Amino acid sequence: MKQETIRSAAEALPLHTPKLPTNLPKPSVPQDIDARSWNTSKLGLRIGADALAASAAGVLVAPIIMMIDKGIIENASGRNTLGESLRGSLKELMSRPHGFLRSKPFALIWTLYFGTYFTANSIDTASSTMNPKPIASTTTGIDKFIATSTANLALCLYKDNRFTQLFGSTGPSRPVPLPTFALFTVRDSLTIFASFNLPPLLAPSLEKQMGEEMKKYIGAASVAQFVTPAAMQLVSTPLHLLGLDLYNREGVRWHDRASRVARDWAKSVLARMGRIIPAFGVGGVVNTKIRRGLMGRLE
Repeated sequence: MKQETIRSAAEALPLHTPKLPTNLPKPSVPQDIDARSWNTSKLGLRIGADALAASAAGVLVAPIIMMIDKGIIENASGRNTLGESLRGSLKELMSRPHGFLRSKPFALIWTLYFGTYFTANSIDTASSTMNPKPIASTTTGIDKFIATSTANLALCLYKDNRFTQLFGSTGPSRPVPLPTFALFTVRDSLTIFASFNLPPLLAPSLEKQMGEEMKKYIGAASVAQFVTPAAMQLVSTPLHLLGLDLYNREGVRWHDRASRVARDWAKSVLARMGRIIPAFGVGGVVNTKIRRGLMGRLE
């Protein structure tokens, strides 16, 4: 009887489910854990767009650059004048385009600029992936300068070595001396800095100075992309000519070398501006626009 009374009293008690407090603090994430999410959407296609833009720009600029580089080296060595060399190359391009485009000099130039543009594009893609940013965004940091300079220098030094041996001194081909490589390295570092890092920095200032009518036809970024690499040739061309003279003429006094550089400076500056404008002006604009268009479609 007593047990039944206790059981009845227990059954009569109301049942309450305990509630947990809702204002408990959330567990903290340790600061050493990187909770950043990377923007890896369509990463393979984005890398393909980088390569396609670089390849198209390289094919576009390689013919004129090959002709100018060959002409400058032949003129410096005395093998030919700059004008005659350019006319001969143009004649070959018009009469035998298949042979011109399949030649070793053309392949060397295309590889140089494809590698340079693709490296710059890849750095932009890596930056937009890791930060993350819109996939068409670009960067102007020191990482991009180091990467593009390294790629351009390695490819350009190999190209210059082969071009100097192919079109340089009329004597037997010989290795390019170390001082020539050093001068070419400084020359290319200046050009890369003026081609990939300066234009984005100067574009905002140009934007303020350009009139509204001019902005309708060309943007400030495009103007900066054309002007800065060309202007840098005023400084880098003497380095180029001195490097070539060190290869072409051994054992010459520095006074004679300076006279030779001064003699060829003006026409060589114009010629190198003529190659830099397509290489990093036209080529840079084409590479940027194709990449931006392809990335826009992917986005």
